[in-house]
Amino acid sequence: MVAPEPLNSASVVRVKRAATGGAVGRLDDGRVIFVRHALPGELVRVEVTEVSRSFARGDAVEVLEASPERVTAPCPYAKPRGCGGCDLQHASDIAQLEWKASIVAEHLRRIAKVERDVEVLGTGVAQGSRSRLRCAVTDQGLLALHESRSHDLVALDACWIADARLQRAFATQWSQAEEVELRAIGDGDAFAVVRHETPAGISIDLRSLQGASLDGRTRSEVSVAGHRFVVSPTAFWQSHRSAPSLLLETVIAFAGLESGDSVVDLFSGVGLFAVPLGAVVGPNGRVSAVESSPSTAHNARENARDAKNVTVREWSVTARAVNDTVGSRDVVVLDPPRQGLSRGVAPALVRRAPRRLVYVSCDAATFARDLKVFLHGGYNLRDLRVFDLFPMTEHVELVALLDIDPIRVESDDEDAPPSPRGR
Repeated sequence: MVAPEPLNSASVVRVKRAATGGAVGRLDDGRVIFVRHALPGELVRVEVTEVSRSFARGDAVEVLEASPERVTAPCPYAKPRGCGGCDLQHASDIAQLEWKASIVAEHLRRIAKVERDVEVLGTGVAQGSRSRLRCAVTDQGLLALHESRSHDLVALDACWIADARLQRAFATQWSQAEEVELRAIGDGDAFAVVRHETPAGISIDLRSLQGASLDGRTRSEVSVAGHRFVVSPTAFWQSHRSAPSLLLETVIAFAGLESGDSVVDLFSGVGLFAVPLGAVVGPNGRVSAVESSPSTAHNARENARDAKNVTVREWSVTARAVNDTVGSRDVVVLDPPRQGLSRGVAPALVRRAPRRLVYVSCDAATFARDLKVFLHGGYNLRDLRVFDLFPMTEHVELVALLDIDPIRVESDDEDAPPSPRGR
């Protein structure tokens, strides 16, 4: 038997295909290796950085046979032992979209048992497209990002993918800070959310990008499709500048709403979907928004103050919340965090049997996991759009349209109560 590859040794590997965590090849001992900074078809010299019994990880430190889709990375930090934020700066635009499409299709096939051709839709110029950037801070007070799969920090003097308004923050000293989140949301001044460790826990203060203290009431304001949203410094907002309008347009199209319809918006955030959907269903319709963060729910109520048919509930999205809000005539919009739906939520939705689901996801694997439950529970995947809202990385944003079968397939859960046919 061939001895296991020692850590940090160099091996020559022919990489075959794209996968989550790098292009896939095999070491001399037969183990799969995931190689960052490589492209399918390339022959590369790999520095092994992580090993287990069944697989390894490594960085392509020399390209012996290059793919025609290889390009020079525009950011000097996108390299082995460099910043781990961007996975695909060495790939052409076409190669990036193909990489992401293959990963999504593989997750659908392996996890949800769905065979589907996937197209990833580009979203324009990548440089400067990111409106939020969460940075670590070095002992010297410099902004930094982590190396891939490491606690080691890479100090930056700029970030190629970040909004141009954020660049001045890299020349500022951020001493005593544990983390600095840079925000350039909307048309106002960019600012920083600074987190400190104290004996009482984590404290937060707001600063300009030059480090000056700001009023604690500072917040972002942004217009999307004619609606004005306030976003508190700790509230979630999509990181790509085009994401809010693009996702809202797709959600409205997939929801297929008419005047008087009822909508439940789970993980509603500051109301990006709920408020415009309230305008679509009109005064005879209603939208129930469910959001767990107190500050974010407060934003949502403020953003919906003129929408009398929108109700915001400060609840966690649990099976009980689904039971209390969702009925069979509803359209449900859900935009969970990267880990997808928590345990019991997807089965609860299946039991409540809303007529349509519009699922927004930033993680193809957890989406496929939840999709499997919905398909087994009698829903059909009618449409799926995949957007390149995380350019230069392997990540994507998905929006799926699921309609329930006219004759519904019952859940395998023998202990589940009968599905309601109405409220």
